[in-house]
Amino acid sequence: MTDEPPARQRHPKLILAICCLSLFIVTLDATVTNVALPTIGKELHAGVTSLQWTLDAYTLTLAALLVLAGSSADRFGRKRVFRIGLVVFGLGSLACSAAPSDGALIAARVLQALGGTMLNPVSLSIITNAFQDRKARAGALGVWGAISGVSLGFGPLVGGLLVETVGWRAIFWVNVPVVVAALVLTTLFVPESRAPRRRRFDPVGQVLVVVLLAGTVFGIIEGPELGWASPATLGAFAVSAVALALFVPAELRRQEPLIDPRFFTSIPFSGAVVAAVLAFGSWSAFLFSNTLLLQDVKGFSPILTGLLFMPAGIAILVASPVSGRLVGSLGTRLPMSLAGLLIAAAAVALALTTSSAPVALLAVVFAVFGLGFGLVNAPITNTAVSGMPNDQAGAASAIASTGRQVGTSLGIALAGSITGASGAGGRVPRSFATDAHPLWWTVAGAALAIVAIGSLSSSKAAERSSERLGELVGGRSAV
Repeated sequence: MTDEPPARQRHPKLILAICCLSLFIVTLDATVTNVALPTIGKELHAGVTSLQWTLDAYTLTLAALLVLAGSSADRFGRKRVFRIGLVVFGLGSLACSAAPSDGALIAARVLQALGGTMLNPVSLSIITNAFQDRKARAGALGVWGAISGVSLGFGPLVGGLLVETVGWRAIFWVNVPVVVAALVLTTLFVPESRAPRRRRFDPVGQVLVVVLLAGTVFGIIEGPELGWASPATLGAFAVSAVALALFVPAELRRQEPLIDPRFFTSIPFSGAVVAAVLAFGSWSAFLFSNTLLLQDVKGFSPILTGLLFMPAGIAILVASPVSGRLVGSLGTRLPMSLAGLLIAAAAVALALTTSSAPVALLAVVFAVFGLGFGLVNAPITNTAVSGMPNDQAGAASAIASTGRQVGTSLGIALAGSITGASGAGGRVPRSFATDAHPLWWTVAGAALAIVAIGSLSSSKAAERSSERLGELVGGRSAV
């Protein structure tokens, strides 16, 4: 149902701009904070574990509530939920900028992310509703995806500039005028719309997802500090295992589950979700670890650190549209394979470097990593959707997006744990570059797994699994 069709017809490009504005600040806040971490740690006397939680509190909340936020918008009105999200995100940003301690900052990041969950999936629904022509809609979604790439790639530079010139708190309060502008424009120009058929809430599934993700990330982050055999660490992993064991049968019994476990019988869909976790986990580990290396070990300023990440940002901008064209003309196998190989090559190079590695070499390696990451997004989305029945494409896209956030959370958690930084007593050791070598070999392995997924997801067996899923859930596969 669309409540205000005239507004939609008059201002589709303005609606696209408003939605892109919200996407930009939400995605930017997932990366812009990285460069500020060493400064935040010094000012708030926070250790590496607290810095990990500063990032993961945000991405974990996004991952856990993304699907719920999308279904809530369909039920209560997309414009209404979008505006609530803007207000909550703005309040969370203000709370972050005024945080007196690392614990207060982590809590404020949860509030900020709570608002963010109401922006990204909802903005995508608003864009889809605003552009009725199929070709125009495809172009609008392309712009929307490009904005995501821009914010991911340029987040470190923006963060470095703000930290160096104004202070780390500026990376949060700078969101407030953007939120106010988006709120006013949304009120004036975005039409209200709802889904013709409203999905039922699944409170049991939602609680189990939160427990599963939170327990896993807690165990990985706190394990080095508390001890891997400590009751708290083992208890966290045990609770996660129980949540997973309960989740699958509980969701299979529901008529409208939060996440239908049967979806994962499709090889392309499962492959896309796993690839999203691996790719975004690798990217977040790359940003987190190299930020600590450049500032705490090499002693570079925040702005210089942001500039050194620029080759990766530019590479993402270049590679993202190329990947989309490759997917459209040749399918997903080639761009996904290239993505995995480039990320693996960059990871191997980092695994062979030391803290004395020249800056020029790091810039080249960062660019290669960015090229690989820029190539991976389009095939992930296409593979996820093509492996599902047509009427489940929206759910597939939402779960793939959740996979991206889960990967981001796990990558940050693993980066601190594998390098030993989490248990380093709050300080990054001078040997960090060498200590990080096992992390880069892990990333290289994850990247090669992406190559294998690209091949498997385009196989005949994968096509048959998608067809069987279509018959199982009563729809027709998009492949």
